[in-house]
Amino acid sequence: QVQLAQSGGGSVQAGGSLTLSCAAPEYSYSMYCMAWFRQAPGKEREGVAAASVDGRTRYVDSVKGRFTISRDNDKVTLNLQMNSLTVEDTAMYFCAAGPFAWPSCSTERNDYKSWGQGTQVIVSP
Repeated sequence: QVQLAQSGGGSVQAGGSLTLSCAAPEYSYSMYCMAWFRQAPGKEREGVAAASVDGRTRYVDSVKGRFTISRDNDKVTLNLQMNSLTVEDTAMYFCAAGPFAWPSCSTERNDYKSWGQGTQVIVSP
């Protein structure tokens, strides 16, 4: 379990961009896999994107081509660049970390070991 501190988020017009960040004090094996999740009101939490420490990434279909997940291993930081935002992207976004090898570094698993505090993203028409 590691401490994850999120920053970013806010309100943006549809079609705009927003960047989320998630930082840890230092790297550990429990951060081999990191991911972004989101939860909209009345909806189940869903995985958005996942990235392994060696740069491999996955995305849920709804954000492919619009969102980019990246890691800065020197800063021990996870980022999510969100472009072409739509109102359907409105949600609370959470970063997460887990000791999962790449084939298991998935947006579809919900047993990540560490979680950020969450940050709100609101996209207006």
